[in-house]
This record gives sequence, C-alpha cells and structure tokens, in this order.
Amino acid sequence: MSLPPHNVPSPPVVPQDVRRGPRVFKADDPALVIDEVGPEPAPAGDATPGLDETAMQPQPSRGMRAAAGDILERGFRWGALLASALTGAATLAAGLWFARFVSVGLEREDWLGLVIRGLLVVAGVAAFVILVHEGVGWFRLSRLGRLRRTVDQAIATNDKLAERKVADRIVALYRGRADLAWSLARVKSHRADVHDPKGLLILLERDLIVGLDGQARRQITASAKRVATVTALSPLASLALAYVVFENLRLLRRLAATYGGRPGVAGSMRLARSVIGHLIAAGGLALTDDLLGQFLGQDVLRRLSKRLGEGAFNGALTARIGVATIAEVRPLPFIEAEPPRVRDILGQVIRRSSEKGTKHV
Repeated sequence: MSLPPHNVPSPPVVPQDVRRGPRVFKADDPALVIDEVGPEPAPAGDATPGLDETAMQPQPSRGMRAAAGDILERGFRWGALLASALTGAATLAAGLWFARFVSVGLEREDWLGLVIRGLLVVAGVAAFVILVHEGVGWFRLSRLGRLRRTVDQAIATNDKLAERKVADRIVALYRGRADLAWSLARVKSHRADVHDPKGLLILLERDLIVGLDGQARRQITASAKRVATVTALSPLASLALAYVVFENLRLLRRLAATYGGRPGVAGSMRLARSVIGHLIAAGGLALTDDLLGQFLGQDVLRRLSKRLGEGAFNGALTARIGVATIAEVRPLPFIEAEPPRVRDILGQVIRRSSEKGTKHV
C-alpha cells in the first residue's frame, strides 16, 4: 500500500481527539515532512494532556540563583549572627537577673528586703502619677480641640445661644489663673452690654485671648532666637539638630500650657502630629506669603556666613512650628485680631542671630 499521488486532494482535517489508523509511507517520499519532537503526551487520565510534568515543577528564578551565588561568593555572615546571639543573650540575662533580684529581695526579711520593697512602692506610685498626669494632659488638650470646633460651628450657624454657652466654657477654662484675673473681670463687666452675633466672642478675643497671643508670640520669638543662636555657635551639626528637636518639643508644650492645654508626653506627641499635619496642609500658602523674604535674606546671610544661614533657617522652622501650634491650640479663631506671622518673628530672630554671629565669627 502506497501514498496517493500528489494531484489527489488531501483528506479533510479531523479533530486531534479522533484517533487515526496506521498508515504506510516511504522514507524517501519528498512529500513527507518530519515534525520536531515535542513533549510526550500525558496519560489519558491527566487533566492537562500534552503538558510536560517537569514544566509544572517550580524552577528557581534568576534572582534566586544570583542571590544564592552571592551568598556562596561572600560567605555566610557569621559576624551578624554572633552579634544577634550575644544581644539576645544579654537581654535575656538582664531580664532574668532583675527578676531574680526582685524575687530574692522580696523574700528577705532584713534591711535589704525592706529597701527593695520601698523602692518598688516608690516606682509604682511614680508610674501611677505619671499615668494620671498623662491622662489629664490628654483630656485638657482634647478639651481645647472640642472648644475650637464648637466655636466654629456657632459662628457658622450664627447661633447666639451656642456662642454664650461656649463663652462660658472658655471663661471657666481660664478661671483661677492669676495672670488673667484682670482680663476675666473686664469680660464679666462688659458681657451684659453685648447683644450682636459674634459680639461676645469678639469681646473674649479682645480682652482675654489677645493677651495670651502676646505671651505665645514672645515664647516663639525666644525659642527661635535660642535655636538660631545655638545653630550658629554649635561646633557639631548633630548637637545643633538635637537641640532644635528638643527646643521645638518644649515650645509645643509651653504654647499648649499658655492656652490651657498642659499636655504630657503623649499629648505632646499628639500635638506634634497635628502641627505637622497643619504645616503640610497649609505649607504652600505659608511658604509663599511669609517665607519668601526669609529665603532671600537667608541667601544673603549664607554668603556672609554659613553658620548664620543655618541659624536663620532653623529659627524660621521653629517660628513656623510655633505659629502652626497657635492655630491648633487657640480656643478661638482669629476673628478681629491679626494672627502672628513668621515674617515678623523672623525679623527679630535674624537681627539677634546676626549680632551673635558677628561677635563669634
């Protein structure tokens, strides 16, 4: 049996799943086309016929082979393993030593046991007082935020009754402060004469809050001057950076205490996060409006002295943080009073830092 002639049409194409019978052909037939050897067909029971089993197995990627090659080339980091093991052992030993020390001290009945018990009692009382102080500071800071939101809502709705209620809360907030006794008495004497919307809030701002604004501005100016001076005179950049962070955190707490907040460590961290968010939200406008002249003056200072330029920049940063903190902790928005501007504070800082720098350069 031989293949049909070339002029005879080829048989129709049948599906691959239909099995064909055996055929006879000649090896030297020019019409014969030999296909390349492909993967062996899978068994009939396999759900994926024609797929090589080795292709289904996960092969190591090029990145994994490169990483393994790098490890083999440079060797295992035994030094890092040694440091980690020693650090873990030292931490565990310190914890066990302290636990054993306390347990043995509590079991003793002599003077050493009494001393250890006394120290533990003192530590417990101190921890309790710190927790109470942190809670009170958090509550005071939250109260300022609630007052500010209530004032904004009363102004937006033009509600005179809500304005009087929030005014009473603000007066109660500052009642008992000796530095505000005269201001509180003045507010009390003129309160009955106010009948217009926002009139009572304007009275509180003019006779009470503006005085606090003056204290806050002096605190910001003093902190910015200290930061600029330390930066200009510090021999180490790391020391100057540490002082900048410390002074800004202290400024946050002082400003919050000025307006009635008095936050602890947790409250200060919360306030710092709010201030950073305020700076990010209003950074573009503040940079265009208040700090354009600062950067121009700073360039002149940098040409004269690098230290003076760094001091001016750090002082401007402290001033911006202080102004943003006032916007966060002030119980009233700026209704008629002018908000403090970084440009005005920075002028005094640059003059002071320039005088300090020229004396020590």
